[in-house]
Amino acid sequence: MLRIWTGVTAALLSAGVAAAPSTGAQPQIVPIRQIVADISPQRIEAHVRKLVGFQTRHTMSDTVSDTQGIGAARRWIKAELERCGAQAGGRLQVAFDSHVAPVSKRISRPTEIVNVVATLPGSQPQSAGRIYVVSGHYDSRATDVMDARGDAPGANDDASGTAAVIEMACVMARHRFDATLVFMAVAAEEQGLLGSGHWAQQAKLKNLNIAGMLNNDIIGSSRGDDGTVDGGQVRLFAEGIPAVKEMSDGVRALVATGGENDSISRQLARHVKQVGERYVPGFKVNVIQRADRYLRGGDHMPFLAQGYAALRFTEPNEDFAHQHQDVRVENGVQYGDLPQFVDYDYVAKVARVNAAALASLALAPAAPSQVQVRTAQLENATTLQWQPNTEPDLAGYRIVWRATTADQWQGAQDVGNVTEARLKLSKDNYFFGVQAIDKDGNVSVATYPTPLR
Repeated sequence: MLRIWTGVTAALLSAGVAAAPSTGAQPQIVPIRQIVADISPQRIEAHVRKLVGFQTRHTMSDTVSDTQGIGAARRWIKAELERCGAQAGGRLQVAFDSHVAPVSKRISRPTEIVNVVATLPGSQPQSAGRIYVVSGHYDSRATDVMDARGDAPGANDDASGTAAVIEMACVMARHRFDATLVFMAVAAEEQGLLGSGHWAQQAKLKNLNIAGMLNNDIIGSSRGDDGTVDGGQVRLFAEGIPAVKEMSDGVRALVATGGENDSISRQLARHVKQVGERYVPGFKVNVIQRADRYLRGGDHMPFLAQGYAALRFTEPNEDFAHQHQDVRVENGVQYGDLPQFVDYDYVAKVARVNAAALASLALAPAAPSQVQVRTAQLENATTLQWQPNTEPDLAGYRIVWRATTADQWQGAQDVGNVTEARLKLSKDNYFFGVQAIDKDGNVSVATYPTPLR
């Protein structure tokens, strides 16, 4: 069955029904609509204000007090996740993940760095080892990055992302997913991505299958520094070719075939954009073809460094009077990252995009592996082959394509439960990907093919 994403298929998608694969499986409504609807801006606001109430969440701030400092903040986050996890049936596993950071440029004394990690195990044995991570950082800072005592409310940067992650965990814990979801409030982002860096490094050492990571950092404001209000879109930063001295074989294959826009992070971004815009109507996910803002970074960067697909959500127009600023009034202007400058309805929209994408990914099969395009002979057609998936509910596969001048997939063809397919489209003129589809119509991220010589 040939698909161009218009007409009947678009109508199914806009109705929240996954398109049926060509195997004859009937479309089924999945709980994504309900998950999206359950995201509450009121609860997000309450979480942001609670975090702000700790006065400072600086990495080297008080760890003993129950009311101030980063210690009180992380204990509250853990307790809140445990509370809502228990209400949802007790499947959410909440724990501290800690290590001691040595003295460095932004750490003046050996300091315990503590992430709060909530894991929702996958319910399908063949998929439970596939993990999707979503994070926000709960530490904060004032103008001086070493100021561990001054007021550092951190409402937008990044109580907004942390509150969104807490809300997602509480809502999604009520549902079952094939793959595993990990919700993280990470520490010491402002001191050098130390919490996320440790977790990503340990994940690599443990050979964890992190199939995708979403970072939410500064997702709280729809108002730019010029007063312009734009609550209808979010930036999604997605790395293409990594900036490393030595290319891996995989990166070299991308470059050799013109696939610089087909890295695993760009493929993940296409999926997030499509699903997010489907389930949050009127809200645009604007894929930015950079790893992060210009020469800046966030907690997805350590995951990229370990070879995982990772993305960053950030509001469309940042207001730097409310980032990394001491709280003060100067020349009639209020400075500081205060809760009154956060648009909680906007944060909820970003959280809904995250939740829809995570649910879609965790319900779908894994992306096909070892996808290759045959190059043994010159022809104006394209033959693709791949390894079979192992999920018991697999229905088949879909080939997607786009012109070399296009950013998003433009067409698709369901090819059934096979491991090879031929299309009358030239590999010289199109980019291709292969997706896996389950019997409920859930679709995986696309895999870009490497050449088979």
